[in-house]
Amino acid sequence: MKRKKKWYDYLWIASLTYLILGFFNILCAWLGLLCFFIPLAIAVIKGNKAYCNKYCGRGQLFSLIGGRFGLSRKKDIPGWMRSGCFRYGFLIFFFVMFFLMLWNTWLVFAGAKNLGTVVTLLWTFKLPWHWAYHGTLFSDGVAQFAFGFYSVMLTSTILGFLTMVLFKPRSWCVYCPMGTMTQLICKAKNITGQPR
Repeated sequence: MKRKKKWYDYLWIASLTYLILGFFNILCAWLGLLCFFIPLAIAVIKGNKAYCNKYCGRGQLFSLIGGRFGLSRKKDIPGWMRSGCFRYGFLIFFFVMFFLMLWNTWLVFAGAKNLGTVVTLLWTFKLPWHWAYHGTLFSDGVAQFAFGFYSVMLTSTILGFLTMVLFKPRSWCVYCPMGTMTQLICKAKNITGQPR
């Protein structure tokens, strides 16, 4: 018997909308912070990975494109990508790139650097994205953060799409930095919550 769809089964629309909005107005990239804070809050408060398992719109999008539309080879992800070394290594790399993005944002806020109206894909390729910035009442640092954050979100979506095509639809979820962080929080919470 087919399960009745719930409201959260349609969160893939929010992920797709986010990517489209950032194409037209980069300041919409700030909305992506929800994808950072909500999973962490659920992990801290509830001690589980409900966000990853139920509410992650990106995972749903990969399931839809790779599964229902058949754009996935549906092969098992290699063991080395499942390993703790790779997952924690990728998390550390992700943090380094994220903090570099924050540092560049700080430099623009401080006036030591000009706003860069580019989106950096795969931490390497700088694409001009000037059409998506129409000015703001705030400092250029606000826009710099948006460009950097959208770069992070778009890069992780591309990585997820590539692993979706090569392997199973939700292969990104195996090494997603947010998934790894929430897993670490859940483990720590379960350890500290054990009776002594």
